[in-house]
Amino acid sequence: MEKLYTPLLLIGSNLFMTYAWYGHIKDQKTTALWIVILSSWMIALPEYALQVPGNRLGAKVYTLGQLKVMQEVITMTIFAGFAIFYMKVPLKLDYFWAALCLVAAAFFVFRGSVAQVAS
Repeated sequence: MEKLYTPLLLIGSNLFMTYAWYGHIKDQKTTALWIVILSSWMIALPEYALQVPGNRLGAKVYTLGQLKVMQEVITMTIFAGFAIFYMKVPLKLDYFWAALCLVAAAFFVFRGSVAQVAS
């Protein structure tokens, strides 16, 4: 179950993290900085409540490198959706090339474990 729970927990974590880091740029433009910091910390609390168990469970079945690359792929995927759909940032071809690099990273870090699972 750790193989399934880990990405699900990390996806949930990243939803909170992305909003905590970037949501204030759109939603709290005129809010005092100290209030923005405090509200971001409060949003980050559930982010950590998902991320820490996600990584702890994941460490039982994934290598540290696999966890990190999985986290980066999830982070960039959620960020891309957030930027395009919530922040209304126009899509650029460079995003495709960056995503392709992440796919290559995931391939290289997971290729040995996929062969082990298949055999």
